[in-house]
Amino acid sequence: MDRMIYLSMSGAKATMQRQETLANNLANASTTGFRAELQAFRAVPVRGDGASTRVYALETTTGYDPTPGPVSATGRSLDVAMQGNAWLGVQGLDGTEAYTRMGSLQVDAEGTLKTSGGLTVMGDGGPIALPPNTAPQIAPDGTISVKQANGSVTPVGKLKLVTPEAPLQRGDDGLFRAADGDLSADPTARLQDGALEGSNVNPIENMVAMIAAARQFESQMKMLQTAESDEKAAGQLLSMNG
Repeated sequence: MDRMIYLSMSGAKATMQRQETLANNLANASTTGFRAELQAFRAVPVRGDGASTRVYALETTTGYDPTPGPVSATGRSLDVAMQGNAWLGVQGLDGTEAYTRMGSLQVDAEGTLKTSGGLTVMGDGGPIALPPNTAPQIAPDGTISVKQANGSVTPVGKLKLVTPEAPLQRGDDGLFRAADGDLSADPTARLQDGALEGSNVNPIENMVAMIAAARQFESQMKMLQTAESDEKAAGQLLSMNG
């Protein structure tokens, strides 16, 4: 009885957490550069006197799916799709350096290069400023040049592209950061201009997983109800024998 209650209770909680992860992935199925979040669970016995039969299901963070998303050509000069395991350096809202695969860039009123979400794009030497009334061009190595009205082309900066050796960590803001601090720019990292990388979420797989999780949650709740019924029946039997 004791084991059934704790297994069902912790299992139902873990299933609800899985549903939240799947729902978040599904909501970002069309988000540029989104990496699907992965989740796993493990059984952990509760230690202590009289609790040897109690087992909890605890979440084990496995990170994200590193599989690249589909790349679509846009023809827009400020759209970039990172190739391989390259990531684009940006400045998070908390002021720290972070990394993203969202390559839809724009220029604000001050001429600063930012993401479509308003985050400042980092260059090798800090934020990148573009002169007014110029047409930007981005080379495969991240070098940004502007074409003047007279036709001359002038380099103005270079996107900070990094290639992490270890998996990054996703923050609450949806950006990724390295466990050991800021990463150095990788001169061999490359991007594709005039294109965007889509989300790597598979909507059909996520929908099937959500249905399976919902059924699993129902089964766990039925087990709790069964345990409650068995406990009441046992109590009535004891009272009758008493």
